[in-house]
Amino acid sequence: NTLAISNVVGSNIFNMMVVIGFCAIMTPVAVQKATLKRDFPYSVFAALLLMILGGVGMKLGRFDSAVFLVFFAIFIGTMIRMALKAGKEGGQLQSEEIEAAEAQKVMSMPKSLLFLVVGVAGIVIGGDVVVDSASNIALKIGMSQTLVGLTIVSIGTSLPELVTSVVAARKNEVDMALGNAIGSNIFNILFILGVTAAISPVAFIMENVVDSILLVMVSILVWVFAWSRLHIEKKEGVVLLACYAGYLIYICTR
Repeated sequence: NTLAISNVVGSNIFNMMVVIGFCAIMTPVAVQKATLKRDFPYSVFAALLLMILGGVGMKLGRFDSAVFLVFFAIFIGTMIRMALKAGKEGGQLQSEEIEAAEAQKVMSMPKSLLFLVVGVAGIVIGGDVVVDSASNIALKIGMSQTLVGLTIVSIGTSLPELVTSVVAARKNEVDMALGNAIGSNIFNILFILGVTAAISPVAFIMENVVDSILLVMVSILVWVFAWSRLHIEKKEGVVLLACYAGYLIYICTR
Protein backbone atom coordinates (compact mmCIF):
# COMPACT_ATOMS: atom_id res chain seq x y z
CA ASN A 1 0.00 0.00 0.00
CA THR A 2 2.85 2.38 0.80
CA LEU A 3 4.25 1.64 -2.65
CA ALA A 4 0.99 2.81 -4.26
CA ILE A 5 1.14 6.26 -2.66
CA SER A 6 4.86 6.67 -3.33
CA ASN A 7 4.43 5.56 -6.93
CA VAL A 8 1.70 8.13 -7.65
CA VAL A 9 3.43 11.01 -5.85
CA GLY A 10 6.83 10.15 -7.36
CA SER A 11 5.34 9.80 -10.84
CA ASN A 12 3.58 13.17 -10.54
CA ILE A 13 6.74 14.91 -9.37
CA PHE A 14 8.62 13.29 -12.28
CA ASN A 15 5.98 14.56 -14.72
CA MET A 16 6.16 18.11 -13.38
CA MET A 17 9.95 18.36 -13.20
CA VAL A 18 11.40 15.99 -15.79
CA VAL A 19 8.72 15.63 -18.48
CA ILE A 20 7.87 19.33 -18.64
CA GLY A 21 11.52 20.26 -18.01
CA PHE A 22 12.79 18.19 -20.95
CA CYS A 23 10.10 19.56 -23.25
CA ALA A 24 10.92 23.16 -22.25
CA ILE A 25 14.61 22.58 -23.00
CA MET A 26 13.76 21.24 -26.46
CA THR A 27 11.34 24.05 -27.33
CA PRO A 28 9.49 26.79 -25.41
CA VAL A 29 6.25 25.26 -24.13
CA ALA A 30 3.39 27.61 -24.97
CA VAL A 31 0.49 27.50 -22.52
CA GLN A 32 -3.09 28.19 -23.50
CA LYS A 33 -5.25 30.30 -21.20
CA ALA A 34 -7.66 27.38 -20.77
CA THR A 35 -4.79 25.28 -19.43
CA LEU A 36 -3.77 28.04 -17.02
CA LYS A 37 -7.31 28.62 -15.75
CA ARG A 38 -8.57 25.03 -15.67
CA ASP A 39 -5.95 22.27 -15.86
CA PHE A 40 -3.18 23.75 -13.72
CA PRO A 41 -5.53 24.78 -10.88
CA TYR A 42 -7.15 21.35 -10.91
CA SER A 43 -3.74 19.68 -10.80
CA VAL A 44 -2.73 21.79 -7.79
CA PHE A 45 -6.13 21.12 -6.19
CA ALA A 46 -5.71 17.34 -6.64
CA ALA A 47 -2.27 17.48 -5.00
CA LEU A 48 -3.66 19.55 -2.11
CA LEU A 49 -6.55 17.13 -1.72
CA LEU A 50 -4.14 14.20 -1.49
CA MET A 51 -1.98 16.01 1.05
CA ILE A 52 -4.96 16.97 3.25
CA LEU A 53 -6.95 13.73 3.14
CA GLY A 54 -3.85 11.57 3.53
CA GLY A 55 -2.33 13.74 6.25
CA VAL A 56 -5.48 14.02 8.36
CA GLY A 57 -6.20 10.31 8.78
CA MET A 58 -2.74 9.01 7.77
CA LYS A 59 -4.52 6.70 5.36
CA LEU A 60 -6.80 6.80 2.33
CA GLY A 61 -10.05 4.92 2.96
CA ARG A 62 -13.33 4.49 1.14
CA PHE A 63 -14.55 7.97 2.09
CA ASP A 64 -11.39 9.48 0.58
CA SER A 65 -11.87 7.23 -2.45
CA ALA A 66 -15.39 8.60 -2.96
CA VAL A 67 -14.12 12.18 -2.73
CA PHE A 68 -11.39 11.52 -5.30
CA LEU A 69 -13.73 9.80 -7.74
CA VAL A 70 -16.41 12.51 -7.45
CA PHE A 71 -13.88 15.22 -8.29
CA PHE A 72 -12.51 13.08 -11.11
CA ALA A 73 -16.02 12.74 -12.55
CA ILE A 74 -16.46 16.53 -12.28
CA PHE A 75 -13.17 17.08 -14.12
CA ILE A 76 -14.06 14.64 -16.91
CA GLY A 77 -17.54 16.15 -17.21
CA THR A 78 -16.02 19.63 -17.51
CA MET A 79 -13.60 18.45 -20.20
CA ILE A 80 -16.38 16.81 -22.22
CA ARG A 81 -18.62 19.86 -21.94
CA MET A 82 -15.85 22.21 -23.06
CA ALA A 83 -14.90 19.89 -25.93
CA LEU A 84 -18.49 19.80 -27.17
CA LYS A 85 -18.72 23.58 -26.90
CA ALA A 86 -15.47 24.01 -28.81
CA GLY A 87 -16.71 21.59 -31.46
CA LYS A 88 -19.88 23.60 -32.03
CA GLU A 89 -18.00 26.89 -32.17
CA GLY A 90 -15.38 25.45 -34.48
CA GLY A 91 -17.88 24.64 -37.18
CA GLN A 92 -17.09 22.31 -40.04
CA LEU A 93 -13.61 20.99 -40.82
CA GLN A 94 -11.73 22.69 -43.60
CA SER A 95 -11.77 20.84 -46.92
CA GLU A 96 -8.08 19.89 -46.72
CA GLU A 97 -8.58 18.51 -43.20
CA ILE A 98 -11.48 16.38 -44.43
CA GLU A 99 -9.37 15.06 -47.30
CA ALA A 100 -6.52 14.26 -44.91
CA ALA A 101 -8.87 12.43 -42.58
CA GLU A 102 -10.34 10.41 -45.42
CA ALA A 103 -6.87 9.56 -46.69
CA GLN A 104 -5.91 7.97 -43.38
CA LYS A 105 -6.12 4.21 -43.26
CA VAL A 106 -8.77 3.11 -40.78
CA MET A 107 -7.95 0.06 -38.68
CA SER A 108 -10.46 -2.78 -38.89
CA MET A 109 -12.67 -3.63 -35.92
CA PRO A 110 -11.12 -7.09 -35.26
CA LYS A 111 -7.61 -5.64 -35.38
CA SER A 112 -8.63 -2.77 -33.09
CA LEU A 113 -10.13 -5.21 -30.56
CA LEU A 114 -7.01 -7.38 -30.72
CA PHE A 115 -4.72 -4.42 -30.05
CA LEU A 116 -7.01 -3.28 -27.23
CA VAL A 117 -6.96 -6.66 -25.49
CA VAL A 118 -3.20 -7.07 -25.93
CA GLY A 119 -2.59 -3.52 -24.70
CA VAL A 120 -4.75 -3.93 -21.58
CA ALA A 121 -3.14 -7.29 -20.81
CA GLY A 122 0.30 -5.73 -21.22
CA ILE A 123 -0.58 -2.93 -18.80
CA VAL A 124 -1.96 -5.32 -16.17
CA ILE A 125 0.86 -7.87 -16.43
CA GLY A 126 3.51 -5.17 -16.73
CA GLY A 127 2.16 -3.37 -13.66
CA ASP A 128 2.30 -6.57 -11.60
CA VAL A 129 5.85 -7.32 -12.75
CA VAL A 130 7.04 -3.80 -11.94
CA VAL A 131 5.51 -3.78 -8.46
CA ASP A 132 6.71 -7.30 -7.60
CA SER A 133 10.20 -6.63 -8.93
CA ALA A 134 10.44 -3.32 -7.07
CA SER A 135 9.32 -4.98 -3.83
CA ASN A 136 11.98 -7.68 -4.25
CA ILE A 137 14.66 -5.05 -4.88
CA ALA A 138 13.61 -3.16 -1.75
CA LEU A 139 13.75 -6.36 0.32
CA LYS A 140 17.11 -7.58 -0.97
CA ILE A 141 19.15 -4.37 -0.84
CA GLY A 142 17.47 -2.81 2.17
CA MET A 143 15.60 0.01 0.43
CA SER A 144 12.25 1.05 1.83
CA GLN A 145 9.17 0.58 -0.33
CA THR A 146 8.63 4.34 -0.15
CA LEU A 147 12.04 5.01 -1.70
CA VAL A 148 11.56 2.37 -4.41
CA GLY A 149 8.12 3.77 -5.23
CA LEU A 150 9.47 7.32 -5.49
CA THR A 151 12.37 6.29 -7.74
CA ILE A 152 12.36 3.02 -9.66
CA VAL A 153 8.61 2.46 -9.95
CA SER A 154 7.58 6.10 -10.45
CA ILE A 155 10.20 6.73 -13.14
CA GLY A 156 9.34 3.45 -14.86
CA THR A 157 5.61 4.19 -14.92
CA SER A 158 6.23 7.77 -16.11
CA LEU A 159 8.44 6.85 -19.07
CA PRO A 160 5.41 6.64 -21.44
CA GLU A 161 4.50 10.22 -20.51
CA LEU A 162 8.10 11.31 -21.06
CA VAL A 163 8.38 9.66 -24.47
CA THR A 164 4.96 10.91 -25.60
CA SER A 165 5.63 14.46 -24.47
CA VAL A 166 9.13 14.59 -26.00
CA VAL A 167 7.82 13.30 -29.35
CA ALA A 168 4.96 15.82 -29.21
CA ALA A 169 7.40 18.64 -28.41
CA ARG A 170 9.66 17.66 -31.33
CA LYS A 171 6.66 17.91 -33.62
CA ASN A 172 5.77 21.31 -32.11
CA GLU A 173 2.66 19.84 -30.51
CA VAL A 174 3.58 21.53 -27.23
CA ASP A 175 -0.04 21.76 -26.07
CA MET A 176 -0.24 17.98 -26.21
CA ALA A 177 3.08 17.62 -24.34
CA LEU A 178 1.94 19.85 -21.48
CA GLY A 179 -1.59 18.44 -21.37
CA ASN A 180 -0.19 14.92 -21.24
CA ALA A 181 1.83 15.64 -18.08
CA ILE A 182 -0.87 17.62 -16.26
CA GLY A 183 -3.68 15.26 -17.25
CA SER A 184 -1.64 12.29 -16.08
CA ASN A 185 -1.14 13.91 -12.68
CA ILE A 186 -4.85 14.54 -12.22
CA PHE A 187 -5.69 11.01 -13.36
CA ASN A 188 -3.07 9.42 -11.08
CA ILE A 189 -4.39 11.06 -7.92
CA LEU A 190 -8.13 11.24 -8.45
CA PHE A 191 -8.72 8.02 -10.39
CA ILE A 192 -5.83 5.64 -9.66
CA LEU A 193 -5.69 6.34 -5.92
CA GLY A 194 -9.48 6.66 -5.84
CA VAL A 195 -9.94 3.15 -7.23
CA THR A 196 -7.06 1.76 -5.14
CA ALA A 197 -8.47 3.14 -1.88
CA ALA A 198 -11.94 1.83 -2.80
CA ILE A 199 -10.53 -1.70 -3.04
CA SER A 200 -8.47 -1.51 0.14
CA PRO A 201 -7.42 1.29 2.56
CA VAL A 202 -4.02 2.74 1.65
CA ALA A 203 -1.59 3.56 4.47
CA PHE A 204 -0.13 7.08 4.56
CA ILE A 205 3.20 7.62 6.34
CA MET A 206 4.96 10.85 7.28
CA GLU A 207 7.30 10.60 4.29
CA ASN A 208 4.22 10.54 2.04
CA VAL A 209 3.01 13.75 3.69
CA VAL A 210 6.36 15.47 3.04
CA ASP A 211 6.42 14.28 -0.59
CA SER A 212 2.81 15.42 -1.08
CA ILE A 213 3.76 18.89 0.18
CA LEU A 214 6.67 18.92 -2.28
CA LEU A 215 4.27 17.90 -5.07
CA VAL A 216 2.00 20.83 -4.23
CA MET A 217 4.99 23.21 -4.24
CA VAL A 218 6.30 21.87 -7.56
CA SER A 219 2.84 22.09 -9.17
CA ILE A 220 2.54 25.71 -8.06
CA LEU A 221 6.09 26.47 -9.30
CA VAL A 222 5.36 25.15 -12.79
CA TRP A 223 2.05 27.04 -12.77
CA VAL A 224 3.94 30.27 -11.94
CA PHE A 225 6.44 29.58 -14.74
CA ALA A 226 3.51 29.11 -17.14
CA TRP A 227 1.78 32.33 -15.98
CA SER A 228 4.93 34.47 -16.29
CA ARG A 229 5.05 34.72 -20.10
CA LEU A 230 2.33 32.26 -21.12
CA HIS A 231 5.06 29.75 -21.91
CA ILE A 232 7.76 27.75 -20.11
CA GLU A 233 11.25 28.68 -21.30
CA LYS A 234 14.46 26.69 -21.65
CA LYS A 235 16.03 28.19 -18.53
CA GLU A 236 12.94 27.25 -16.53
CA GLY A 237 13.23 23.71 -17.88
CA VAL A 238 16.83 23.61 -16.62
CA VAL A 239 15.63 24.78 -13.19
CA LEU A 240 13.01 22.00 -13.07
CA LEU A 241 15.57 19.31 -13.99
CA ALA A 242 18.01 20.67 -11.40
CA CYS A 243 15.25 20.60 -8.78
CA TYR A 244 14.51 16.97 -9.62
CA ALA A 245 18.19 16.06 -9.25
CA GLY A 246 18.16 17.72 -5.83
CA TYR A 247 14.95 15.87 -4.95
CA LEU A 248 16.53 12.50 -5.83
CA ILE A 249 19.51 13.27 -3.61
CA TYR A 250 17.14 14.26 -0.78
CA ILE A 251 14.98 11.12 -0.89
CA CYS A 252 17.99 8.83 -1.18
CA THR A 253 19.71 10.35 1.86
CA ARG A 254 16.80 11.07 4.21
